[in-house]
Amino acid sequence: MKQLILVFLGGGIGSALRYWIGQYLNSPKYEIPYGTFLVNFLGSLIIGLILGFALKNQSLSNNTILFVATGFCGGFTTFSAFAFENQAFLKSGDLASFGLYTLGTLILGFGAVFTGVWLVRFF
Repeated sequence: MKQLILVFLGGGIGSALRYWIGQYLNSPKYEIPYGTFLVNFLGSLIIGLILGFALKNQSLSNNTILFVATGFCGGFTTFSAFAFENQAFLKSGDLASFGLYTLGTLILGFGAVFTGVWLVRFF
Protein backbone atom coordinates (compact mmCIF):
# COMPACT_ATOMS: atom_id res chain seq x y z
CA MET A 1 0.00 0.00 0.00
CA LYS A 2 2.90 2.38 0.77
CA GLN A 3 4.27 1.97 -2.78
CA LEU A 4 0.85 2.80 -4.27
CA ILE A 5 0.67 6.01 -2.22
CA LEU A 6 4.19 7.00 -3.31
CA VAL A 7 3.30 6.53 -6.99
CA PHE A 8 0.01 8.40 -6.44
CA LEU A 9 1.73 11.38 -4.78
CA GLY A 10 4.56 11.54 -7.30
CA GLY A 11 2.11 11.28 -10.19
CA GLY A 12 -0.05 14.04 -8.74
CA ILE A 13 2.91 16.39 -8.38
CA GLY A 14 4.13 15.56 -11.90
CA SER A 15 0.67 16.03 -13.41
CA ALA A 16 0.14 19.36 -11.67
CA LEU A 17 3.53 20.62 -12.83
CA ARG A 18 2.82 19.44 -16.39
CA TYR A 19 -0.51 21.30 -16.33
CA TRP A 20 1.15 24.49 -15.07
CA ILE A 21 3.89 24.37 -17.74
CA GLY A 22 1.31 23.63 -20.43
CA GLN A 23 -0.75 26.63 -19.40
CA TYR A 24 2.22 28.89 -20.08
CA LEU A 25 3.82 27.26 -23.10
CA ASN A 26 1.04 25.52 -25.05
CA SER A 27 -0.46 28.49 -26.80
CA PRO A 28 -2.36 28.90 -30.05
CA LYS A 29 0.17 31.57 -31.01
CA TYR A 30 2.87 28.87 -31.26
CA GLU A 31 2.74 26.21 -33.96
CA ILE A 32 4.47 23.62 -31.79
CA PRO A 33 3.06 22.70 -28.33
CA TYR A 34 6.24 23.67 -26.51
CA GLY A 35 4.89 22.80 -23.06
CA THR A 36 4.33 19.15 -23.92
CA PHE A 37 7.64 19.09 -25.78
CA LEU A 38 9.47 20.51 -22.75
CA VAL A 39 7.91 18.21 -20.16
CA ASN A 40 8.59 15.13 -22.27
CA PHE A 41 12.23 16.20 -22.67
CA LEU A 42 12.69 17.07 -18.98
CA GLY A 43 10.90 13.92 -17.84
CA SER A 44 13.16 11.83 -20.04
CA LEU A 45 16.23 13.55 -18.62
CA ILE A 46 15.03 13.13 -15.03
CA ILE A 47 14.25 9.43 -15.46
CA GLY A 48 17.65 8.94 -17.09
CA LEU A 49 19.35 10.66 -14.16
CA ILE A 50 17.39 8.78 -11.51
CA LEU A 51 17.70 5.35 -13.08
CA GLY A 52 21.33 5.95 -14.04
CA PHE A 53 22.11 6.97 -10.46
CA ALA A 54 20.24 3.94 -9.12
CA LEU A 55 22.19 1.60 -11.40
CA LYS A 56 25.55 3.19 -10.63
CA ASN A 57 25.31 3.57 -6.88
CA GLN A 58 22.59 1.13 -5.92
CA SER A 59 21.85 3.56 -3.09
CA LEU A 60 18.36 4.70 -4.08
CA SER A 61 15.56 2.87 -2.38
CA ASN A 62 12.82 1.19 -4.36
CA ASN A 63 10.42 3.71 -2.79
CA THR A 64 12.43 6.65 -4.13
CA ILE A 65 12.49 5.13 -7.61
CA LEU A 66 8.74 4.49 -7.45
CA PHE A 67 8.04 8.05 -6.31
CA VAL A 68 10.28 9.81 -8.84
CA ALA A 69 10.50 7.54 -11.90
CA THR A 70 7.11 5.82 -11.87
CA GLY A 71 5.06 8.48 -10.10
CA PHE A 72 6.51 11.89 -10.90
CA CYS A 73 7.91 11.15 -14.37
CA GLY A 74 4.84 9.08 -15.25
CA GLY A 75 2.54 11.95 -14.31
CA PHE A 76 4.80 14.67 -15.68
CA THR A 77 5.37 13.29 -19.16
CA THR A 78 2.53 12.54 -21.51
CA PHE A 79 2.46 10.35 -24.56
CA SER A 80 -1.29 10.77 -24.98
CA ALA A 81 -1.02 14.55 -25.35
CA PHE A 82 1.88 14.08 -27.77
CA ALA A 83 -0.24 11.69 -29.87
CA PHE A 84 -3.27 13.99 -29.82
CA GLU A 85 -1.25 17.04 -30.84
CA ASN A 86 0.27 15.09 -33.72
CA GLN A 87 -3.19 13.99 -34.81
CA ALA A 88 -4.19 17.66 -34.91
CA PHE A 89 -1.17 18.48 -37.09
CA LEU A 90 -2.08 15.71 -39.51
CA LYS A 91 -5.76 16.69 -39.55
CA SER A 92 -4.85 20.28 -40.45
CA GLY A 93 -2.36 19.13 -43.08
CA ASP A 94 0.60 20.69 -41.26
CA LEU A 95 3.11 18.01 -42.17
CA ALA A 96 6.11 20.20 -41.39
CA SER A 97 5.07 20.72 -37.75
CA PHE A 98 4.09 17.06 -37.47
CA GLY A 99 7.52 15.94 -38.67
CA LEU A 100 9.46 18.47 -36.61
CA TYR A 101 7.52 17.77 -33.43
CA THR A 102 7.58 14.00 -33.80
CA LEU A 103 11.25 13.68 -34.70
CA GLY A 104 12.30 16.35 -32.22
CA THR A 105 10.43 14.68 -29.38
CA LEU A 106 11.77 11.22 -30.15
CA ILE A 107 15.36 12.30 -30.74
CA LEU A 108 15.53 14.65 -27.75
CA GLY A 109 13.61 12.22 -25.52
CA PHE A 110 15.94 9.31 -26.22
CA GLY A 111 18.91 11.65 -26.12
CA ALA A 112 17.81 13.02 -22.73
CA VAL A 113 17.52 9.54 -21.20
CA PHE A 114 20.96 8.57 -22.50
CA THR A 115 22.40 11.93 -21.37
CA GLY A 116 20.94 11.48 -17.89
CA VAL A 117 22.47 8.03 -17.55
CA TRP A 118 25.79 9.31 -18.93
CA LEU A 119 25.89 12.38 -16.64
CA VAL A 120 25.52 10.20 -13.56
CA ARG A 121 28.94 8.71 -14.28
CA PHE A 122 30.49 12.02 -13.18
CA PHE A 123 28.77 12.18 -9.78
